[in-house]
Amino acid sequence: MTSPSRGPTATTLGARAHARAQGDTIVEHMPTVPASAFRPVPGDLDPSRLVWAENVAPGGYAHRVLAPGVTVQLRDLEGDACAHILLFRADQPWERLCVADTVKVQWQAYSSAGQLLLSDQGRVLASVTADSSGCHDALCGTTTRLGNIERYGSGSPEGPSPAGRELFILAAAKHGLTPRDLPPSLSFFKGVRVEPSDGRLVWNGSCGGPATVELRAEMPLLVLVANTAHPCDPRPAWTTTTLGILAWTGEPTGPGDVLWNSTPERARAFLNTADDLAARLGSAGAG
Repeated sequence: MTSPSRGPTATTLGARAHARAQGDTIVEHMPTVPASAFRPVPGDLDPSRLVWAENVAPGGYAHRVLAPGVTVQLRDLEGDACAHILLFRADQPWERLCVADTVKVQWQAYSSAGQLLLSDQGRVLASVTADSSGCHDALCGTTTRLGNIERYGSGSPEGPSPAGRELFILAAAKHGLTPRDLPPSLSFFKGVRVEPSDGRLVWNGSCGGPATVELRAEMPLLVLVANTAHPCDPRPAWTTTTLGILAWTGEPTGPGDVLWNSTPERARAFLNTADDLAARLGSAGAG
């Protein structure tokens, strides 16, 4: 007989029955499996195309391997999420996002629709295809354990104010990557601008509340996401809200896409990508 003071999980059989009873429970912060069951879907999107649907808790992280052509929609659902992003080539993770090249090659420090997210090999990992926010950051990276301890009293993933780097370490470990593999990251939904007169970083916040950003995978892609406060957020309290993620199948950017030839630098990056993929697949490259 189960002891009343210990509850229904005091025995193995009771614990099993309790666990199985939770099987159909849906909570706010979890993946939808299968992703095609997610509702509501954006616009006229066919739900059968969905391959990733997840709500990431404040202070949480997510990770997924995606095929070329998949579009990832990051969703600031309540107006105070901050999506810190790292990208790796899924089949060769030594090739990874290079924020410095992303900025300098395209002569643009502020991410928005049309920007390419470049690897350290001059190839396109992903392209930003839509943006309703306009407040993002490619300059400051993410938060660290020490920095969060100094500001908020804690920076551990299990604490009340998780640091972005600590969350990335956990997400990366799921794919055999170590802290040494983590480059500087991008942040979406929190804006920082450079003051022209003296180079100071000026905090712009979330620039208008709930918003979306869409990224299109241009090669097999490993995506790591940490939803935590931005390092330049001036508020004394650690503040972050739920981040939504949706992803659906599609085609990578081709030579006929306006983005391909939007600038000489972008055309070269796409050609570098097509040339490498063609060599690996044994097919003719894009011209």
